[in-house]
Amino acid sequence: MIKKSIVSFFAILCLNCSNNSSIDGSEPIALDSNTRGSGFFEYAYEFGLLSSSPMNVYYHIPPNSNSSTPILIVFHGAGRNANEYRNSFINKANLHSFIVLVPEFSASTFPGGDGYNLGNVYVDGDNPTLSSLNPEEEWAFSVIEPLFDFFRNSVGNLNPSYDVFGHSAGGQFAHRFVMFKPNANFDRVVASGSGWYTMPDLAINFPYGFQNSLLTTMDFIRLYNIELTVLIGEFDDNPNASGLRRNEFADAQGITRYERAQSFFDKASSSAQGLDLNFNWNLEVNDDAGHDFTLAISKVSDLLFNQ
Repeated sequence: MIKKSIVSFFAILCLNCSNNSSIDGSEPIALDSNTRGSGFFEYAYEFGLLSSSPMNVYYHIPPNSNSSTPILIVFHGAGRNANEYRNSFINKANLHSFIVLVPEFSASTFPGGDGYNLGNVYVDGDNPTLSSLNPEEEWAFSVIEPLFDFFRNSVGNLNPSYDVFGHSAGGQFAHRFVMFKPNANFDRVVASGSGWYTMPDLAINFPYGFQNSLLTTMDFIRLYNIELTVLIGEFDDNPNASGLRRNEFADAQGITRYERAQSFFDKASSSAQGLDLNFNWNLEVNDDAGHDFTLAISKVSDLLFNQ
């Protein structure tokens, strides 16, 4: 069992770095209310009992930012390329005036799909048991709220909530994040290009459904009230795409990301209808797009912030 005990949070900051960086330097930035432009800071948390493990968090703060500028927290794909995701947001963030935060979930600290895509809730997410359930402070999902509070307090942002975007592996992280952390302070959530989903179905075993997991106690009223958008590229339809999970359980959702996105949304919609609940989810097809995260970023920026 890999221990990732998140006991306390603090920042390792470079006090001699410029607060108006336009590109990443070799040193982290010391955040304050004057910070603008692009850079990264190290957000560190206790790792086991003997050491601390810093997380690089890549940010962009537009030049006209103020205390009410909205914050978007972004979850990268399996390439763990947080800086590239941040870079792809810069022009849209400046145009629509929103802040971008992209925490980098390194493969060394959050290895594989269990550590990242499934949030490190279980030691082996494909075979969940009570004995293999990690403490909640060890979940990858548990990083997000303290990180948001730290950033907001550091730069003087007064927003009580944040929006969420995740693509590919990050789309998996995003839709499971709202399931396992229903009381977190997220507002709008976009799960984009997920390879497969945890269906809101009590008859299907986790991680493909809720059965045999903590999600059996899900508050469906709260879940379906979330402003959740399932985003999928029109041409994200390759059944042999690299990294696409193919087995009998994933294939039951469809054989392409496009089919699986539709299945996830339809399952949730029919579930809400059967329970006579309000349903606040949306399915959005990104026209002329495949699995390219840059096209998804352009789409979601306009979707959320071009009001």
